[in-house]
Amino acid sequence: MRRATMYDHRRLGRELDLFDTDPLMGAGLPYWLPDGAIVRHELEEYVRGVERAAGYRHVYSPVLGKRELYEISGHWSHYSDDMFPPMRLGGEEVVLRPSLCPHHALIYRSRSHSYRELPLRMAEVGGMYRAELSGVLGGLTRVRAVQLNDAHIFCTADQAVGEARDALRLIRRAYDDLGLRAARFRLSLPGEGGKYVAGEGMWERAGGLLRDVLDAEGLSYEAVAGEAAFYGPKIDVQVVDSAGREATLSTVQIDFHQPERFGLFYVGADGVKHRPVMVHRSVIGSVERAVAQLVEEHGGAFPVWLAPVQLVVLPVAEEQRAHAEALVRRALALGLRVESVGPEGGSLGARIRGARLVPYQAVIGAREADGGQVAVRLRDGRRVGVMPGEELLRRVGERVVARGGALWEGGA
Repeated sequence: MRRATMYDHRRLGRELDLFDTDPLMGAGLPYWLPDGAIVRHELEEYVRGVERAAGYRHVYSPVLGKRELYEISGHWSHYSDDMFPPMRLGGEEVVLRPSLCPHHALIYRSRSHSYRELPLRMAEVGGMYRAELSGVLGGLTRVRAVQLNDAHIFCTADQAVGEARDALRLIRRAYDDLGLRAARFRLSLPGEGGKYVAGEGMWERAGGLLRDVLDAEGLSYEAVAGEAAFYGPKIDVQVVDSAGREATLSTVQIDFHQPERFGLFYVGADGVKHRPVMVHRSVIGSVERAVAQLVEEHGGAFPVWLAPVQLVVLPVAEEQRAHAEALVRRALALGLRVESVGPEGGSLGARIRGARLVPYQAVIGAREADGGQVAVRLRDGRRVGVMPGEELLRRVGERVVARGGALWEGGA
């Protein structure tokens, strides 16, 4: 229980000034403070970068859609209890979207496509809204406004397994870069009742393809009935929070349903129209849940590239302030996130303790200032020596580019 108390993201997120809520904004609608906004921005830019490198093209789509759109997709008949009520605009009803996939289907449908264009990988970090009940809301893990890292791959049936497998590999790479751990992999299948769209053959085919993906990756998994999306089975990457609660962070899904509902097609080599397969995948899930998991996994000591402040400069006395400010200016010019805390912040020991979550501390005393150097401390307590300020900035920049969790070359 001690770890749950220490690393509860709700408490630590507020202590670190990452996010907060206000009753006038409403329950389940957190806002991001400057340091939290840095973490969110870096996370979003990271996932966009790895997606671009993997051949994804990014789009933007609106957070509203006509009710008819979600009737076509099946969300209205199978998911409306989790959606906000429609709003009337003239003679139409519009809805805050509960998912991005219907919008991406329309974007795909807006142009004709040849088999030569496939797979077409479309990605977005976009807002969606879910009418969560007040009793289940909590911190960043259960919210009503979600920023989802979502993507949809339109491909041929022969390409579906390969695309889903590559998506799963992308997820596992991201977990390595973020310092996250998957608790287990789950194959989520349909259960009993009317929650799921009809089409037994479709479900069996999609489920079989996802089993092929998991088996090809050599991953052990548990098949669980009743956890599928209403339109298709999915691979869920499960994580565990500091209190031992399990949740889904990332997903890969194979969908035969929505391409049929929206009449999607591509023109094959035979000149005939064919139905594409839609692979849904989310590398980090919602930004909110991902940040909550990162806070709890790292206790606020984020990997260097994600840390709101990457370097703190600590002049021992007022006489070294000018040297500290010069180092700060050079660090800022290199794109590093840096702060200087002078003697007004208390004793040197107090300032070091106050910066305990900052990856690097550069102490400048009289001797260091005379030689144009800094004494470097890492947040894990290691002292790695005295070196020129430019060398420290180079090393920090290398750690930022390298990502991962190592603070120093060749070490943890």
